[in-house]
Amino acid sequence: MGRNDRKRRTPLATKAIAASAALVLGGGGLLWAQMNASAHESNSSGQNETKAAAASAQVATIACPDVGQQLTNVPQKARQGVAVELANLDKQITEAYARLASTRQAQANDASFVQNAIVGPLKEKRAATIDRIRIDIQRVGGSVNATALKQLAACTTQNATNTTTAGRGGGRGNGGGKNNGGGQNNGGGQNTAAPSASASASAPPANNGGQGGNGPTAADFVDITKVANNVLAKPQNSGQASTGSFTTKCGVNANKNHNTDNVIVAPGVNNGAHHTHDYVGNQKVNAFSTNDSLLAAPSSCQNQSDLSSYYWPVVRVQDGTKEFDQNALGGGQEGNVGKILTAQSAQIKYVGSPASKVVAMPQFLRIITGDAKTLTNGLANANAHWSCTGFESKVQLTEQYPICPQGSNVVRTFAFQSCWDGVNIDSANHRTHVAFADPASGVCGNGFKAIPQLTMRLVYKITPPTIQADGTVKNAYAVDGFPEQLHKPSTDHDDFISVTKNNLAAKIANCVNSGKKCQ
Repeated sequence: MGRNDRKRRTPLATKAIAASAALVLGGGGLLWAQMNASAHESNSSGQNETKAAAASAQVATIACPDVGQQLTNVPQKARQGVAVELANLDKQITEAYARLASTRQAQANDASFVQNAIVGPLKEKRAATIDRIRIDIQRVGGSVNATALKQLAACTTQNATNTTTAGRGGGRGNGGGKNNGGGQNNGGGQNTAAPSASASASAPPANNGGQGGNGPTAADFVDITKVANNVLAKPQNSGQASTGSFTTKCGVNANKNHNTDNVIVAPGVNNGAHHTHDYVGNQKVNAFSTNDSLLAAPSSCQNQSDLSSYYWPVVRVQDGTKEFDQNALGGGQEGNVGKILTAQSAQIKYVGSPASKVVAMPQFLRIITGDAKTLTNGLANANAHWSCTGFESKVQLTEQYPICPQGSNVVRTFAFQSCWDGVNIDSANHRTHVAFADPASGVCGNGFKAIPQLTMRLVYKITPPTIQADGTVKNAYAVDGFPEQLHKPSTDHDDFISVTKNNLAAKIANCVNSGKKCQ
Protein backbone atom coordinates (compact mmCIF):
# COMPACT_ATOMS: atom_id res chain seq x y z
CA MET A 1 0.00 0.00 0.00
CA GLY A 2 1.30 3.48 -0.82
CA ARG A 3 2.35 5.94 1.82
CA ASN A 4 -0.35 8.56 2.35
CA ASP A 5 1.35 10.79 4.86
CA ARG A 6 4.69 12.45 5.27
CA LYS A 7 6.07 12.11 8.79
CA ARG A 8 5.89 15.20 10.93
CA ARG A 9 6.18 16.12 14.56
CA THR A 10 2.83 15.62 16.25
CA PRO A 11 1.40 17.28 19.35
CA LEU A 12 1.10 15.15 22.48
CA ALA A 13 -2.68 15.08 22.18
CA THR A 14 -2.36 13.74 18.66
CA LYS A 15 0.02 11.01 19.79
CA ALA A 16 -2.41 9.89 22.45
CA ILE A 17 -5.28 9.63 19.98
CA ALA A 18 -3.00 7.74 17.62
CA ALA A 19 -2.06 5.36 20.42
CA SER A 20 -5.66 4.40 21.06
CA ALA A 21 -6.30 4.11 17.34
CA ALA A 22 -3.30 1.81 16.99
CA LEU A 23 -5.11 -0.74 19.14
CA VAL A 24 -7.56 -1.36 16.32
CA LEU A 25 -4.68 -2.31 14.07
CA GLY A 26 -3.27 -4.70 16.66
CA GLY A 27 -0.73 -2.35 18.24
CA GLY A 28 -0.49 -1.25 21.84
CA GLY A 29 -1.11 2.08 23.47
CA LEU A 30 -2.96 4.07 26.08
CA LEU A 31 -6.10 6.14 25.82
CA TRP A 32 -5.77 9.86 26.03
CA ALA A 33 -5.84 10.76 29.74
CA GLN A 34 -8.90 12.40 31.18
CA MET A 35 -8.57 16.13 31.62
CA ASN A 36 -7.54 17.94 34.76
CA ALA A 37 -7.98 15.19 37.33
CA SER A 38 -6.60 17.48 40.01
CA ALA A 39 -9.75 19.60 39.77
CA HIS A 40 -11.58 16.79 41.57
CA GLU A 41 -9.12 16.67 44.48
CA SER A 42 -9.97 18.98 47.35
CA ASN A 43 -10.78 18.78 51.03
CA SER A 44 -12.20 22.28 51.10
CA SER A 45 -15.40 23.38 49.38
CA GLY A 46 -13.83 26.75 48.63
CA GLN A 47 -10.78 25.18 47.08
CA ASN A 48 -12.98 22.80 45.12
CA GLU A 49 -15.04 25.66 43.69
CA THR A 50 -11.86 27.51 42.68
CA LYS A 51 -10.47 24.44 40.94
CA ALA A 52 -13.82 23.74 39.30
CA ALA A 53 -13.90 27.24 37.87
CA ALA A 54 -10.35 26.91 36.60
CA ALA A 55 -11.11 23.56 35.01
CA SER A 56 -14.23 24.82 33.29
CA ALA A 57 -12.33 27.84 31.99
CA GLN A 58 -9.87 25.53 30.30
CA VAL A 59 -12.43 23.24 28.69
CA ALA A 60 -12.64 24.31 25.05
CA THR A 61 -13.90 21.29 23.16
CA ILE A 62 -14.47 17.54 23.14
CA ALA A 63 -11.88 15.21 21.66
CA CYS A 64 -12.89 11.75 20.46
CA PRO A 65 -10.87 9.14 18.53
CA ASP A 66 -11.84 9.17 14.85
CA VAL A 67 -13.24 5.68 14.44
CA GLY A 68 -13.77 5.94 10.70
CA GLN A 69 -10.10 6.52 9.92
CA GLN A 70 -9.17 3.25 11.65
CA LEU A 71 -11.60 1.08 9.69
CA THR A 72 -9.47 0.22 6.69
CA ASN A 73 -10.85 -3.27 5.94
CA VAL A 74 -14.63 -2.93 5.99
CA PRO A 75 -16.27 -5.41 3.56
CA GLN A 76 -18.19 -3.71 0.75
CA LYS A 77 -21.50 -5.19 1.93
CA ALA A 78 -21.09 -3.58 5.34
CA ARG A 79 -19.97 -0.12 4.24
CA GLN A 80 -23.38 1.53 3.99
CA GLY A 81 -24.38 0.40 7.47
CA VAL A 82 -21.00 1.40 8.88
CA ALA A 83 -21.24 4.82 7.21
CA VAL A 84 -24.59 5.45 8.90
CA GLU A 85 -23.16 4.51 12.29
CA LEU A 86 -20.09 6.70 11.76
CA ALA A 87 -22.46 9.57 11.00
CA ASN A 88 -24.22 8.78 14.28
CA LEU A 89 -20.89 9.13 16.09
CA ASP A 90 -20.39 12.58 14.54
CA LYS A 91 -23.90 13.58 15.58
CA GLN A 92 -23.27 12.43 19.14
CA ILE A 93 -20.10 14.53 19.37
CA THR A 94 -21.93 17.54 17.96
CA GLU A 95 -24.69 17.18 20.55
CA ALA A 96 -22.17 16.74 23.37
CA TYR A 97 -20.25 19.83 22.27
CA ALA A 98 -23.47 21.85 22.22
CA ARG A 99 -24.13 20.74 25.79
CA LEU A 100 -20.56 21.64 26.75
CA ALA A 101 -20.99 25.13 25.31
CA SER A 102 -24.37 25.74 26.98
CA THR A 103 -23.50 24.64 30.54
CA ARG A 104 -20.55 26.84 31.42
CA GLN A 105 -22.07 28.01 34.70
CA ALA A 106 -22.79 24.45 35.82
CA GLN A 107 -19.20 23.53 34.97
CA ALA A 108 -17.90 26.44 37.05
CA ASN A 109 -19.96 25.27 40.03
CA ASP A 110 -19.14 21.57 39.82
CA ALA A 111 -15.73 20.15 38.95
CA SER A 112 -17.24 16.79 37.99
CA PHE A 113 -20.03 18.15 35.80
CA VAL A 114 -18.29 17.70 32.46
CA GLN A 115 -17.27 14.14 33.22
CA ASN A 116 -20.56 13.07 34.77
CA ALA A 117 -23.02 14.94 32.56
CA ILE A 118 -21.26 15.11 29.19
CA VAL A 119 -18.19 12.92 28.67
CA GLY A 120 -19.47 9.88 30.57
CA PRO A 121 -22.85 9.66 28.78
CA LEU A 122 -21.12 10.32 25.45
CA LYS A 123 -18.86 7.31 26.02
CA GLU A 124 -21.90 5.10 26.64
CA LYS A 125 -23.59 6.25 23.43
CA ARG A 126 -20.41 5.79 21.44
CA ALA A 127 -19.82 2.32 22.87
CA ALA A 128 -23.27 1.19 21.71
CA THR A 129 -22.75 2.69 18.25
CA ILE A 130 -19.27 1.21 17.90
CA ASP A 131 -20.66 -2.20 18.84
CA ARG A 132 -23.21 -1.89 16.03
CA ILE A 133 -20.29 -1.20 13.68
CA ARG A 134 -18.66 -4.41 14.89
CA ILE A 135 -21.86 -6.34 14.28
CA ASP A 136 -22.25 -4.86 10.78
CA ILE A 137 -18.73 -5.95 9.85
CA GLN A 138 -18.87 -9.41 11.37
CA ARG A 139 -22.33 -10.13 9.98
CA VAL A 140 -20.94 -10.19 6.44
CA GLY A 141 -17.86 -12.20 7.33
CA GLY A 142 -15.46 -9.37 8.07
CA SER A 143 -13.03 -9.42 10.97
CA VAL A 144 -12.41 -6.73 13.54
CA ASN A 145 -10.51 -6.46 16.80
CA ALA A 146 -13.55 -5.93 19.01
CA THR A 147 -11.53 -5.19 22.13
CA ALA A 148 -9.47 -2.57 20.37
CA LEU A 149 -12.53 -1.04 18.76
CA LYS A 150 -14.12 -0.62 22.18
CA GLN A 151 -11.16 1.44 23.31
CA LEU A 152 -12.19 4.16 20.84
CA ALA A 153 -15.42 4.89 22.72
CA ALA A 154 -13.86 7.10 25.37
CA CYS A 155 -13.66 10.85 24.73
CA THR A 156 -11.96 13.57 26.70
CA THR A 157 -12.01 17.32 26.83
CA GLN A 158 -9.35 19.57 25.39
CA ASN A 159 -8.38 22.82 27.04
CA ALA A 160 -7.78 26.28 25.69
CA THR A 161 -4.01 25.83 25.67
CA ASN A 162 -4.25 22.79 23.40
CA THR A 163 -6.45 24.55 20.88
CA THR A 164 -4.23 27.53 20.13
CA THR A 165 -1.86 27.23 17.22
CA ALA A 166 1.88 27.72 17.31
CA GLY A 167 2.15 29.75 14.14
CA ARG A 168 3.18 26.82 11.98
CA GLY A 169 2.72 27.04 8.26
CA GLY A 170 3.23 24.95 5.20
CA GLY A 171 1.53 21.75 6.21
CA ARG A 172 1.78 18.58 4.18
CA GLY A 173 5.13 18.33 2.48
CA ASN A 174 3.74 17.41 -0.91
CA GLY A 175 0.27 18.90 -0.72
CA GLY A 176 1.20 22.49 -1.31
CA GLY A 177 -0.74 25.12 -3.13
CA LYS A 178 -0.46 26.15 -6.75
CA ASN A 179 2.70 27.98 -7.72
CA ASN A 180 3.05 29.76 -11.06
CA GLY A 181 0.13 28.00 -12.63
CA GLY A 182 0.09 24.60 -11.02
CA GLY A 183 2.07 21.86 -9.41
CA GLN A 184 3.19 21.19 -5.89
CA ASN A 185 4.78 23.25 -3.19
CA ASN A 186 6.62 21.62 -0.35
CA GLY A 187 5.42 23.09 2.91
CA GLY A 188 7.05 23.04 6.27
CA GLY A 189 9.02 25.62 8.13
CA GLN A 190 7.95 27.70 11.09
CA ASN A 191 6.29 31.07 10.92
CA THR A 192 6.73 33.97 13.25
CA ALA A 193 3.37 35.09 14.56
CA ALA A 194 2.44 37.99 16.77
CA PRO A 195 1.61 37.10 20.39
CA SER A 196 -1.93 35.81 20.58
CA ALA A 197 -4.73 37.16 22.71
CA SER A 198 -6.47 33.82 23.03
CA ALA A 199 -8.23 32.65 26.16
CA SER A 200 -6.11 31.53 29.10
CA ALA A 201 -6.99 29.14 31.89
CA SER A 202 -7.96 32.04 34.15
CA ALA A 203 -10.29 33.70 31.67
CA PRO A 204 -14.07 33.44 32.04
CA PRO A 205 -15.34 30.34 30.20
CA ALA A 206 -17.82 32.28 28.09
CA ASN A 207 -16.97 30.84 24.70
CA ASN A 208 -14.14 29.93 22.36
CA GLY A 209 -14.28 33.09 20.29
CA GLY A 210 -16.16 33.92 17.14
CA GLN A 211 -19.70 34.96 16.39
CA GLY A 212 -20.97 31.43 17.06
CA GLY A 213 -18.94 30.95 20.24
CA ASN A 214 -16.75 28.26 18.67
CA GLY A 215 -13.95 30.15 16.98
CA PRO A 216 -11.90 31.46 15.43
CA THR A 217 -9.75 33.20 18.04
CA ALA A 218 -6.99 35.78 17.71
CA ALA A 219 -4.38 33.02 17.70
CA ASP A 220 -5.90 31.66 14.49
CA PHE A 221 -4.78 34.72 12.49
CA VAL A 222 -1.39 36.05 11.45
CA ASP A 223 -0.18 39.03 9.44
CA ILE A 224 1.27 37.29 6.39
CA THR A 225 3.87 40.03 5.90
CA LYS A 226 5.45 38.91 9.20
CA VAL A 227 5.71 35.24 8.24
CA ALA A 228 9.00 33.79 7.07
CA ASN A 229 9.07 32.17 3.63
CA ASN A 230 8.26 28.47 3.95
CA VAL A 231 7.63 27.14 0.42
CA LEU A 232 10.29 24.75 -0.77
CA ALA A 233 11.30 23.95 -4.32
CA LYS A 234 9.29 21.48 -6.39
CA PRO A 235 10.83 18.14 -7.37
CA GLN A 236 12.99 18.18 -10.49
CA ASN A 237 11.33 16.84 -13.63
CA SER A 238 12.70 13.53 -14.91
CA GLY A 239 12.87 12.59 -18.56
CA GLN A 240 9.53 10.81 -18.18
CA ALA A 241 7.75 13.77 -16.58
CA SER A 242 4.21 14.62 -17.67
CA THR A 243 4.35 18.39 -17.97
CA GLY A 244 1.00 19.33 -19.48
CA SER A 245 -2.13 20.64 -17.79
CA PHE A 246 -5.87 20.59 -18.31
CA THR A 247 -8.05 23.41 -16.94
CA THR A 248 -11.79 22.94 -16.52
CA LYS A 249 -13.91 26.05 -16.00
CA CYS A 250 -16.84 25.30 -13.69
CA GLY A 251 -17.62 28.66 -12.08
CA VAL A 252 -17.57 29.83 -8.46
CA ASN A 253 -20.98 28.58 -7.30
CA ALA A 254 -22.58 31.94 -8.06
CA ASN A 255 -25.93 30.11 -8.16
CA LYS A 256 -25.43 29.20 -4.46
CA ASN A 257 -25.71 25.44 -4.76
CA HIS A 258 -25.23 24.48 -1.11
CA ASN A 259 -26.00 21.61 1.23
CA THR A 260 -24.62 20.10 4.43
CA ASP A 261 -24.39 16.51 3.16
CA ASN A 262 -21.30 14.51 2.27
CA VAL A 263 -22.10 11.67 -0.10
CA ILE A 264 -18.54 10.27 0.09
CA VAL A 265 -18.29 9.94 3.88
CA ALA A 266 -21.94 9.75 4.88
CA PRO A 267 -24.03 8.43 1.96
CA GLY A 268 -27.75 8.38 2.71
CA VAL A 269 -27.40 10.65 5.76
CA ASN A 270 -28.87 14.15 5.84
CA ASN A 271 -26.47 16.75 7.28
CA GLY A 272 -23.64 14.23 7.27
CA ALA A 273 -21.05 17.01 7.04
CA HIS A 274 -22.44 19.24 9.82
CA HIS A 275 -21.27 22.21 7.74
CA THR A 276 -22.16 23.82 4.43
CA HIS A 277 -20.44 23.05 1.13
CA ASP A 278 -20.06 24.96 -2.12
CA TYR A 279 -20.65 22.76 -5.17
CA VAL A 280 -19.40 23.33 -8.70
CA GLY A 281 -19.38 20.91 -11.58
CA ASN A 282 -22.09 18.32 -11.02
CA GLN A 283 -25.26 20.12 -9.91
CA LYS A 284 -27.22 17.26 -8.36
CA VAL A 285 -24.99 16.12 -5.52
CA ASN A 286 -26.44 15.31 -2.13
CA ALA A 287 -26.39 12.49 0.41
CA PHE A 288 -28.56 10.31 -1.80
CA SER A 289 -26.66 10.69 -5.08
CA THR A 290 -25.68 7.53 -6.92
CA ASN A 291 -23.29 6.91 -9.78
CA ASP A 292 -26.27 6.77 -12.13
CA SER A 293 -27.78 10.02 -10.85
CA LEU A 294 -24.42 11.78 -11.15
CA LEU A 295 -24.17 10.69 -14.78
CA ALA A 296 -27.65 12.06 -15.49
CA ALA A 297 -27.13 15.44 -13.79
CA PRO A 298 -26.32 18.80 -15.40
CA SER A 299 -22.92 20.42 -14.89
CA SER A 300 -21.79 23.99 -14.27
CA CYS A 301 -18.60 23.30 -16.25
CA GLN A 302 -18.13 24.84 -19.69
CA ASN A 303 -17.02 21.43 -20.89
CA GLN A 304 -20.27 19.52 -20.56
CA SER A 305 -18.39 16.23 -20.61
CA ASP A 306 -17.10 17.13 -17.14
CA LEU A 307 -19.78 15.95 -14.71
CA SER A 308 -17.33 15.67 -11.84
CA SER A 309 -18.33 16.97 -8.43
CA TYR A 310 -15.97 19.51 -6.87
CA TYR A 311 -17.07 20.61 -3.41
CA TRP A 312 -15.54 22.34 -0.41
CA PRO A 313 -16.66 23.96 2.87
CA VAL A 314 -17.82 27.54 2.51
CA VAL A 315 -15.89 30.47 3.97
CA ARG A 316 -17.88 32.92 6.10
CA VAL A 317 -17.06 36.35 7.41
CA GLN A 318 -18.43 36.69 10.93
CA ASP A 319 -20.02 40.10 10.54
CA GLY A 320 -23.32 39.40 12.29
CA THR A 321 -25.13 38.47 9.08
CA LYS A 322 -27.93 35.97 9.53
CA GLU A 323 -27.60 33.69 6.54
CA PHE A 324 -30.32 31.49 5.06
CA ASP A 325 -29.10 28.65 7.33
CA GLN A 326 -28.92 30.70 10.53
CA ASN A 327 -31.44 28.42 12.25
CA ALA A 328 -30.58 25.22 10.41
CA LEU A 329 -28.48 22.17 11.17
CA GLY A 330 -25.06 22.51 9.62
CA GLY A 331 -25.46 26.28 9.84
CA GLY A 332 -26.23 28.48 12.83
CA GLN A 333 -27.47 25.60 14.98
CA GLU A 334 -23.96 24.12 14.81
CA GLY A 335 -21.90 27.29 15.12
CA ASN A 336 -21.39 27.97 11.40
CA VAL A 337 -22.50 31.58 11.24
CA GLY A 338 -21.95 34.78 9.31
CA LYS A 339 -22.07 35.81 5.68
CA ILE A 340 -21.20 33.06 3.20
CA LEU A 341 -18.59 34.36 0.77
CA THR A 342 -18.52 33.39 -2.89
CA ALA A 343 -15.02 33.07 -4.28
CA GLN A 344 -13.99 35.69 -6.82
CA SER A 345 -12.36 32.97 -8.85
CA ALA A 346 -12.09 29.19 -8.71
CA GLN A 347 -9.39 27.62 -10.86
CA ILE A 348 -9.58 23.85 -11.29
CA LYS A 349 -6.59 22.36 -13.02
CA TYR A 350 -5.20 18.87 -13.57
CA VAL A 351 -1.40 18.69 -13.71
CA GLY A 352 1.14 15.95 -14.30
CA SER A 353 3.84 14.10 -12.41
CA PRO A 354 7.49 15.19 -12.31
CA ALA A 355 8.53 11.54 -12.35
CA SER A 356 6.33 9.73 -14.89
CA LYS A 357 3.45 9.70 -17.30
CA VAL A 358 -0.03 9.43 -15.83
CA VAL A 359 -2.92 7.05 -16.34
CA ALA A 360 -6.49 8.28 -16.72
CA MET A 361 -8.59 8.64 -13.60
CA PRO A 362 -11.14 5.84 -13.26
CA GLN A 363 -14.81 6.70 -13.50
CA PHE A 364 -16.36 7.57 -10.12
CA LEU A 365 -13.01 7.83 -8.31
CA ARG A 366 -13.56 9.55 -4.97
CA ILE A 367 -10.85 11.59 -3.23
CA ILE A 368 -10.93 13.63 -0.04
CA THR A 369 -7.90 15.79 0.63
CA GLY A 370 -7.25 17.31 4.03
CA ASP A 371 -8.97 16.48 7.32
CA ALA A 372 -12.04 18.21 8.74
CA LYS A 373 -11.09 17.05 12.27
CA THR A 374 -7.47 18.10 12.68
CA LEU A 375 -8.11 19.79 16.03
CA THR A 376 -8.71 16.38 17.60
CA ASN A 377 -7.06 14.08 15.01
CA GLY A 378 -3.82 16.03 14.71
CA LEU A 379 -2.15 17.17 11.53
CA ALA A 380 -1.20 13.83 9.94
CA ASN A 381 -3.80 14.22 7.17
CA ALA A 382 -3.94 18.03 7.12
CA ASN A 383 -3.69 19.55 3.66
CA ALA A 384 -4.94 23.07 4.24
CA HIS A 385 -3.09 25.87 2.47
CA TRP A 386 -3.93 29.52 3.08
CA SER A 387 -2.09 32.46 1.58
CA CYS A 388 -2.58 35.86 -0.05
CA THR A 389 -2.24 36.97 -3.65
CA GLY A 390 1.34 38.06 -4.18
CA PHE A 391 2.60 35.70 -1.46
CA GLU A 392 1.61 32.24 -2.72
CA SER A 393 5.02 31.23 -4.02
CA LYS A 394 6.63 32.22 -0.72
CA VAL A 395 4.21 31.53 2.14
CA GLN A 396 1.59 28.81 2.67
CA LEU A 397 -0.17 28.51 6.04
CA THR A 398 -1.86 25.45 7.49
CA GLU A 399 -2.58 26.39 11.10
CA GLN A 400 -3.45 30.06 10.72
CA TYR A 401 -5.61 32.26 8.53
CA PRO A 402 -3.66 35.04 6.80
CA ILE A 403 -4.30 38.71 7.33
CA CYS A 404 -3.51 40.07 3.88
CA PRO A 405 -2.11 43.54 3.16
CA GLN A 406 -4.06 46.21 1.31
CA GLY A 407 -4.82 45.16 -2.26
CA SER A 408 -4.15 41.46 -1.62
CA ASN A 409 -6.82 38.75 -1.47
CA VAL A 410 -7.11 35.54 0.57
CA VAL A 411 -6.24 32.35 -1.33
CA ARG A 412 -7.12 28.73 -0.50
CA THR A 413 -5.27 26.09 -2.50
CA PHE A 414 -5.50 22.32 -2.65
CA ALA A 415 -3.33 19.72 -4.34
CA PHE A 416 -5.02 16.34 -4.21
CA GLN A 417 -3.43 12.91 -3.86
CA SER A 418 -1.90 12.02 -7.22
CA CYS A 419 -1.21 8.28 -6.81
CA TRP A 420 -3.91 5.59 -7.19
CA ASP A 421 -3.80 1.92 -6.23
CA GLY A 422 -4.99 0.95 -9.72
CA VAL A 423 -8.02 -0.98 -8.46
CA ASN A 424 -10.37 0.82 -6.08
CA ILE A 425 -12.42 3.96 -6.64
CA ASP A 426 -12.88 4.38 -2.87
CA SER A 427 -11.77 2.74 0.37
CA ALA A 428 -13.35 2.13 3.74
CA ASN A 429 -11.66 5.15 5.32
CA HIS A 430 -11.70 7.09 2.00
CA ARG A 431 -7.90 7.43 2.06
CA THR A 432 -5.99 4.22 1.46
CA HIS A 433 -6.90 3.82 -2.24
CA VAL A 434 -4.99 7.01 -3.06
CA ALA A 435 -1.71 8.45 -1.82
CA PHE A 436 0.64 11.40 -2.17
CA ALA A 437 3.78 11.03 -4.24
CA ASP A 438 7.15 11.19 -2.53
CA PRO A 439 7.73 14.90 -1.86
CA ALA A 440 11.37 14.84 -2.92
CA SER A 441 11.11 12.79 -6.13
CA GLY A 442 7.42 12.88 -7.08
CA VAL A 443 7.44 9.09 -7.40
CA CYS A 444 4.39 7.00 -6.46
CA GLY A 445 5.29 4.12 -4.16
CA ASN A 446 4.40 0.47 -3.72
CA GLY A 447 2.71 -0.22 -7.02
CA PHE A 448 0.56 2.91 -7.05
CA LYS A 449 0.02 4.59 -10.42
CA ALA A 450 0.38 8.31 -11.13
CA ILE A 451 -2.89 10.00 -12.13
CA PRO A 452 -3.50 13.62 -13.18
CA GLN A 453 -3.23 15.66 -10.00
CA LEU A 454 -6.30 17.75 -9.29
CA THR A 455 -5.33 21.21 -8.03
CA MET A 456 -7.69 23.99 -6.98
CA ARG A 457 -7.17 27.67 -6.26
CA LEU A 458 -9.96 29.71 -4.65
CA VAL A 459 -9.57 33.49 -4.24
CA TYR A 460 -11.69 35.56 -1.83
CA LYS A 461 -11.96 39.32 -1.35
CA ILE A 462 -12.05 39.77 2.44
CA THR A 463 -11.63 42.90 4.52
CA PRO A 464 -8.55 42.17 6.67
CA PRO A 465 -9.45 41.07 10.22
CA THR A 466 -8.14 43.16 13.12
CA ILE A 467 -7.27 42.03 16.64
CA GLN A 468 -8.99 44.21 19.25
CA ALA A 469 -7.48 45.22 22.60
CA ASP A 470 -9.73 42.75 24.42
CA GLY A 471 -8.48 39.88 22.27
CA THR A 472 -11.54 39.60 20.04
CA VAL A 473 -11.24 39.58 16.27
CA LYS A 474 -13.13 42.14 14.22
CA ASN A 475 -14.17 40.91 10.77
CA ALA A 476 -13.04 37.38 11.54
CA TYR A 477 -13.43 34.91 8.71
CA ALA A 478 -13.36 31.12 8.92
CA VAL A 479 -13.99 27.94 7.03
CA ASP A 480 -17.13 25.99 7.96
CA GLY A 481 -16.54 22.87 10.01
CA PHE A 482 -17.74 20.45 12.65
CA PRO A 483 -18.70 22.61 15.67
CA GLU A 484 -16.24 20.98 18.08
CA GLN A 485 -13.34 21.69 15.70
CA LEU A 486 -13.57 25.41 16.55
CA HIS A 487 -13.16 26.60 12.94
CA LYS A 488 -9.42 25.94 12.97
CA PRO A 489 -7.70 26.81 9.64
CA SER A 490 -6.10 23.36 9.49
CA THR A 491 -9.53 21.72 9.17
CA ASP A 492 -9.92 22.98 5.61
CA HIS A 493 -10.49 20.16 3.13
CA ASP A 494 -11.80 19.45 -0.35
CA ASP A 495 -13.84 16.66 -1.94
CA PHE A 496 -13.97 15.27 -5.45
CA ILE A 497 -15.86 12.62 -7.43
CA SER A 498 -14.57 12.00 -10.96
CA VAL A 499 -17.49 11.71 -13.39
CA THR A 500 -16.86 12.18 -17.09
CA LYS A 501 -18.30 11.22 -20.46
CA ASN A 502 -17.16 11.26 -24.10
CA ASN A 503 -13.77 9.85 -23.09
CA LEU A 504 -12.83 13.06 -21.24
CA ALA A 505 -10.73 11.27 -18.58
CA ALA A 506 -8.46 9.84 -21.29
CA LYS A 507 -8.26 13.23 -23.00
CA ILE A 508 -7.11 14.85 -19.74
CA ALA A 509 -4.41 12.21 -19.27
CA ASN A 510 -3.26 12.51 -22.88
CA CYS A 511 -3.06 16.28 -22.62
CA VAL A 512 -1.01 16.09 -19.43
CA ASN A 513 1.29 13.41 -20.86
CA SER A 514 1.89 15.31 -24.11
CA GLY A 515 3.01 18.52 -22.35
CA LYS A 516 0.13 20.57 -23.75
CA LYS A 517 -1.95 23.16 -21.91
CA CYS A 518 -5.57 22.30 -22.61
CA GLN A 519 -9.01 23.32 -21.47
